[in-house]
Amino acid sequence: MGASRVVLPFALFQTSAYKGLRKASEKLQAAAGRPRFVARYAEKREVEAASWSELRGAILEATQHGIEVQRFKGLGEMNPDQLWETTMDPEKRILQQVTIEQAERADEVFSMLMGDQVEPRREFIERHAREANVDV
Repeated sequence: MGASRVVLPFALFQTSAYKGLRKASEKLQAAAGRPRFVARYAEKREVEAASWSELRGAILEATQHGIEVQRFKGLGEMNPDQLWETTMDPEKRILQQVTIEQAERADEVFSMLMGDQVEPRREFIERHAREANVDV
């Protein structure tokens, strides 16, 4: 059985589908041995690895060069250039309609997460912890 090479787009690793593919790859690795994973990015550069976790780490390392991460509590903390780049530029911004039902559900979740009752917040965090995309 010959080896094959599969090239995945970098954007894939920014989706929740990545988690499902990672689980599927573990099954493939068990059945077919240890394939090599390759991700292409920025002008035909490639990152190659022997496992999903190794590939993810290599991609994160490759993409961190020249990047500065900032956290803002609100839009008022940004300077005009940052506000334009992240929020106001019509070429980049995404507008989404929020319905009454979505607003009501969002209010419920927000009230539960920011409220005084600890137990519902703890249960929510424990239930959804694996779904979070945390970049600490």
